[in-house]
Amino acid sequence: MQAYSVWNNKGGTGKSTITFHIASRFAELNPNRKVLVVDLCPQANSSMLLLGGGVSGENELLRLCSLSTPKSVVGYLSEAILKRNVPDINNYSIQIANINNKISPNMFLLAGDGNLELMAPAINDEASRTPFPGLVDPWAWVHEIFKRMFQYLEEEWTVFFDTNPSFSIYTELAICGSTRLLVPVNADDSSRVAVKALFALLYGTNPPHPFFGNYTFAAKANFRNLSIPKVHLAIGNRFTQFKGAAAAFAAFSEATSEQLYFEYSANPGRFSERPHPAADRDEFLRLYVGELRDFNTAGVVAAHVGTPLSKMRQDYYPVHNDPDVKVNRSQLNVGLKTVDSVVSKIDP
Repeated sequence: MQAYSVWNNKGGTGKSTITFHIASRFAELNPNRKVLVVDLCPQANSSMLLLGGGVSGENELLRLCSLSTPKSVVGYLSEAILKRNVPDINNYSIQIANINNKISPNMFLLAGDGNLELMAPAINDEASRTPFPGLVDPWAWVHEIFKRMFQYLEEEWTVFFDTNPSFSIYTELAICGSTRLLVPVNADDSSRVAVKALFALLYGTNPPHPFFGNYTFAAKANFRNLSIPKVHLAIGNRFTQFKGAAAAFAAFSEATSEQLYFEYSANPGRFSERPHPAADRDEFLRLYVGELRDFNTAGVVAAHVGTPLSKMRQDYYPVHNDPDVKVNRSQLNVGLKTVDSVVSKIDP
């Protein structure tokens, strides 16, 4: 079973929209698998999209989070921490098609929850408890909450985490629960800095900083021999917003490509295995990069109305304050083709 975190510590890379399209299309193309989205971003955008998008998706999410036992990540984490057990995922997740019939019936959601931000200090306190000899290490126990949950799932499950760019405690839980990373990257040179920071956050620096080096997530995880997910795919992403044609440009800047290939050359074990190692940068980009550079207006509108691209039709759609955003069949075809090109690189 593979669990993918869609994460980059840079904001604005489209993590939630990518999670919506990649996970929902993966479910369509793999009907014999069960697909679970775990939304560990307090903004819960991917949950709202999957639940129907717009106001209806927002209202459905509010309903799930307002239940006496919330059907959300907050409900799940509350039981796990208070009762020190592995909660039954069926008590907290939902089959999305029961709310949004545009989504495949093999797709499930552990919904995001705005209260996750309020809960973060309590999770941190649990992780920071003083470890006692012979007892479970609190830091490791908290960080492996989702890893333990997956041990109770059958092999036919595939999991996608949506995350927050901030490397907070709930992002750390997603990382520790994942086996692989999907890293959205924009076509600008600032993404090079973000890629460099991503590897430093996950693996630390060499040498470590003399003052704070031992306090980092990387140092604590390494000390406990916790497994860190491998980078499976960098996803080049440039959305156009609602109106206007997508620009025809490479999704990766030269600087970002060089930084990714540098990280691979220095530490290939931090990337998921391929049938053979990449011999040069061009081959590395073919193996480890998926591009959504032509992912145009149709992709943004489809997510907003909670409908996978395969089920969208040419029409005018209301988006925010614009009542007549036109989506053409050609846009839908191009959008679906680009999503499929990325999903084809994700193992079923």
